[in-house]
Amino acid sequence: MSHGSKASELLREITTHSAEETIGFGRTLAELLSPPKLVLLRGDLGAGKTTLVKGIAAAFDAASEEDVTSPTFTLIHEYRGPRANLFHIDLYRIDTPRELDTLALDDLRSENSILLIEWGEKFPRLVYERDVEIALEREGESGRRIRIAR
Repeated sequence: MSHGSKASELLREITTHSAEETIGFGRTLAELLSPPKLVLLRGDLGAGKTTLVKGIAAAFDAASEEDVTSPTFTLIHEYRGPRANLFHIDLYRIDTPRELDTLALDDLRSENSILLIEWGEKFPRLVYERDVEIALEREGESGRRIRIAR
């Protein structure tokens, strides 16, 4: 195993056929994502990462689906629930490890936190530290293949 990489074990794979199905699948992930967790969300722009987070936030009673939006410009959205605090983080516009450090992500980590990080694969440290990786891939107009690996 090369430095900074991590062997993956596929936990689940599913293809959803609508945004509603993607949200519904997100709702099933509460047990798998029980805190503390650092989760990398991989996928191209528009692949459904925020849509999946809507379901995850709802599963933890941290936010309603309609309250979950992409943190592209604010970089971090926080959703507090009774069982977990979710931090939805978008690193698309973060380019250097120094910029990443200014976000102080380590300060967000706690026993009851789940960090859901979009574009985290840009930073080898996050790839190495991740607990779970969820990859979303478009399949046709509204289909999404979702792979979850540890």
